[in-house]
Amino acid sequence: MPDPETYKVPDITLLGQEHVARYQATDGEEGYLWNGVPILLLTTTGRKSGLARTTPLIFGRDGDDYLVVASQGGAPTHPQWFLNLLEDPTASIQVKAEHIKVTGFAGPNEDHDRLWLLVNSYWPNYDTYQSRTDRKIPVVVLRPTEPS
Repeated sequence: MPDPETYKVPDITLLGQEHVARYQATDGEEGYLWNGVPILLLTTTGRKSGLARTTPLIFGRDGDDYLVVASQGGAPTHPQWFLNLLEDPTASIQVKAEHIKVTGFAGPNEDHDRLWLLVNSYWPNYDTYQSRTDRKIPVVVLRPTEPS
């Protein structure tokens, strides 16, 4: 049961590939802010197909790093984009009009609690998602590979 103090029912009128298309077409003018939080587009390489796969994700910052969460709403399995990063950590992100090459990895175990508190500060629903699954939801670090 969601915690009524922190759980917010998200507006789901912009999701999935429609979100990606509108974000890309407008350089984030549409889709950068979603339910009051910023969104980036993560493009990974499909581990089976070899094709580029783009996913809109809530993000935050930790210094120069971008943080996203492999929550999948608390599903019992990791999202496909996370599995793609495990196979090939080279990826790219789009933040508004800026395109950035990154290396993606799960935040170190010893840093998980700190990163979890950070991501929960801007999207408290992550605690609800964690309560729905037995897997430890990873906080993923997207580290720029080139100076901005």
